[in-house]
Amino acid sequence: MSTKTDAITAIDEYFDAGAFMNDLARRVAIKTESPEIERRPELYQYLTDEMTPYLQDMGFTCDIHENPKPDGGPFLVAHRIEDPNLTTVMTYGHGDVVRGYDAQWREGLTPWKIVVEGERWYGRGTADNKAQHTINLAAMKAVLETRGKLGFNVVALIETGEECGSPGLREFCAANKDLFKADVLIASDGPRLQPDRPTVYMGTRGVFNFTMSLELRDGGHHSGNWGGLLSNPGVIMAHALASITDANGKILIDAWRPKPMSNSVRRAIADLEVGGGEGAPEIDTTWGEPGLSPAEKVFGWNTFEIRAFECGNPRNPVNAIPPRAVAHGHIRFVVGTDPNKFLPALREHLDAQGFNAIELEAERDIMYATRLDPDHPWAKWAIDTIGDASGKKVAVLPNLGGSLPNDAFADILGLPTIWVPHSYAGCSQHAPNEHVLAPVCREALEIMTALWWELGEAGTPAKTAAA
Repeated sequence: MSTKTDAITAIDEYFDAGAFMNDLARRVAIKTESPEIERRPELYQYLTDEMTPYLQDMGFTCDIHENPKPDGGPFLVAHRIEDPNLTTVMTYGHGDVVRGYDAQWREGLTPWKIVVEGERWYGRGTADNKAQHTINLAAMKAVLETRGKLGFNVVALIETGEECGSPGLREFCAANKDLFKADVLIASDGPRLQPDRPTVYMGTRGVFNFTMSLELRDGGHHSGNWGGLLSNPGVIMAHALASITDANGKILIDAWRPKPMSNSVRRAIADLEVGGGEGAPEIDTTWGEPGLSPAEKVFGWNTFEIRAFECGNPRNPVNAIPPRAVAHGHIRFVVGTDPNKFLPALREHLDAQGFNAIELEAERDIMYATRLDPDHPWAKWAIDTIGDASGKKVAVLPNLGGSLPNDAFADILGLPTIWVPHSYAGCSQHAPNEHVLAPVCREALEIMTALWWELGEAGTPAKTAAA
């Protein structure tokens, strides 16, 4: 009789023989840049030519669904139903990536080909998210081939618009709940707390993106002739931005500040040490909300960031008073904060400060905050299983500091959500030189193989509840 050890041996051989790298390299080579409209054919290619045959080979039935929103990418929904009475897991990944920024990568690197330097595997999408769903599906395949069956049912969703805010995903889930009947979501995205520490999180902070713009006149005017006579939109915008936080990043708009953390969240966060490993930036301990630990700032609080600020022509500045200034900001927020109040509160704040001329506009769909209690039966089962498989103490996050469309699964589909990330904070995600760490990928393959194996055994929360 085959055992879990046999399945883990098989997944180690898959990695050591180079098969994992080959699968990942094919996927990285497909330029699935969802922010670029001309890449829509590549989004379809990833689903139809790459992922569909892979899943069909595992016995899945696969369907490509169009997005209900015109600016959204297609969805792949795949099912493998062994027995309707078995536990059904939903898993998720996104095949799209941010822009490649090809010219900005370090010499010798390219976004669309894996380049190996020591333990680092470089390539766009390696960390976010192609390696992560490649790991999960490969581990599932190892269980299937070792045991001859999974012992559970699977609904797999791969979307192609996550890097644009997942347009249409919530509407698609709401309109097709029958496609996603499951007991739990188990998926992977984002970073581990530390590269060598397996991590589980049960939700995410939300994200709200918006634009602040100020246009005072048509065209620029010579600063020698008009300096001191014409107001400068860049100066005005800088003062407006400075009124939102203090000089150390503490949010000054009351409606943007979250409710105090509960004791259970504080206890969970107390065990966490934030850091990205080698190559990660050094934490500015005096930045952000005073009185909070670094972990509390990332996992239990709201933060405001300026993503871009443009005035005049930054690449070719001239001696003129610019006509316009634009700032792109966003707020990461935790459960208990209403993002629909962000812009009205900012409007009221700016007006009170005399910045009535600044216009505000939301940029894209909101990703809402979610959080599953760490004491939930599915969370405890996953944490215990991963701890046993790795022999390490698992880092348990009430929610990820980043944002994912988890509200589509937690709120719309009503699923307990378990996320097991396979990247790390220093991976240069969304930036040039994105990469994954080979030892983390190998360990993640073993962990996910053990997790899928145990899901097919007796004793999962779904089976215990049904007994």
